[in-house]
This record gives sequence, structure tokens and C-alpha cells, in this order.
Amino acid sequence: MDDSLIFKAVANTRILRPPKQRLATFGITNIDYYLLTTPSYPAEDGDASSPAETVIREGKVIVQQPRIVTPYYLSRLEGFSDEAKRYFSLLVDRYGSQAPGLMYAYKNESKGLNIVPGELHTVAQNINQQLDRDKIELSTIIEGEDILWDVSLLKFIYDLTRHSLQGNLSDLGSRGRLGVGADGVPSDARFHIEELFSKALRDEADPKDLKDELERWELFNEYQDRFFALFKKK
Repeated sequence: MDDSLIFKAVANTRILRPPKQRLATFGITNIDYYLLTTPSYPAEDGDASSPAETVIREGKVIVQQPRIVTPYYLSRLEGFSDEAKRYFSLLVDRYGSQAPGLMYAYKNESKGLNIVPGELHTVAQNINQQLDRDKIELSTIIEGEDILWDVSLLKFIYDLTRHSLQGNLSDLGSRGRLGVGADGVPSDARFHIEELFSKALRDEADPKDLKDELERWELFNEYQDRFFALFKKK
């Protein structure tokens, strides 16, 4: 696909109703979205006087708790192409293997698509009024491109993350989670490991997830006695 079409979709994306709070620092954020587009199909029989219609795509963006990571940690994640891993290597070369950064993880859950009569901005106004009546603060209305609607959704996610970044960093700093130890492991990673241990002990997390996290940071040897003790207590 021509990159110019992607740039056009980004340029034509409008946030008609932004969420009324930023991404949570210490928890999962769920944002309901209504992505509105003008149908890409032509008016019936080429009749420009046909009633206007709007496409409504509903869904939920789930944002995991942001994590402090390093280029080295990213290079050990699975599911990435050789090109992506090469990019991680370039980050290591440029910033150092232990340079901290904030990582956000997202999931999009689509709820469905509806085509309704009415001009896009009229439909948006009606949805906005309903959300106000229902007092749903973590919701957004997005105007986007019909064919590349998911590009418009990603543009929203990017902007929301960018606007949340400083607040998230401030929150992490106030709890002493921005530091990096002499071993190159961020304080936040240690906190996260302790959380995984607690959840595994309560059977709220798979011990394999804990083991994978320890190995990504090359900390399994340090924690292995505690890890194996989890199974003795069951």
C-alpha cells in the first residue's frame, strides 16, 4: 500500500471526544471507542441526494500497566521479525543496553459495526450526549477513514500515550520506580517481579509468566530458590 494513503488517514483523523483522564500508571486502562467514518462505497446509483449514512465501529482498547524496560530487555522478547530484532540491536548501539524507557502494551477488542442514517457529526453529537448522560468518562469518539479505520485508531492510541507519558513517569518517579540498579535492572522491573511472585503464590498468575520475565532480565539464577519454593507450597 502506498504510504501516502496512510499519511492521509492519519491527517484526517479527528478526536471528537477525548477520554476524560489519562492512562493509568498502576493498573489496566479500558477505553470504549466509537470510530465514525463516512462509508467508502458510493451513493446508490450515483445519486448524490441519497440520505447520508455513517459507519460506527465500536470496540474497547485495553492498555496494560506501563512498564520500565531497556533495549536489552526488548531484544529478548519473542514474536518479532529479524528486522525488528535488528532495530532493537540498533537501539542498544545508540542508547546502551540498559537505557530505560516506558513500554505500553495494547489490545483492541472489536464489538461490531453498524451503519446508521445521518451525517457523521450529527451521529457523533448524539453518541456524545448519550455518553455524558451515562457518565462514561473513559470513552472516546474518533472520526477516521473508512478503509484505513484501524490506522485512525492507532493514531488515537499514539496521541493518548504521548499525552499520558509525563504523568505516568511522574507517578513512577514518586514511588521510586524510575531508578536502574548497578546490574542494569530497573527498579520497576523488580517491583513487577515481586507482583508476579505474589500472584503466582495466590494462583492468580501462571508461574511460566514469572519464569519468562526472570529469564528476560537474566535474573532466574538470583530468584530460582524462591521460584521453586512456589511449587513446594502447593
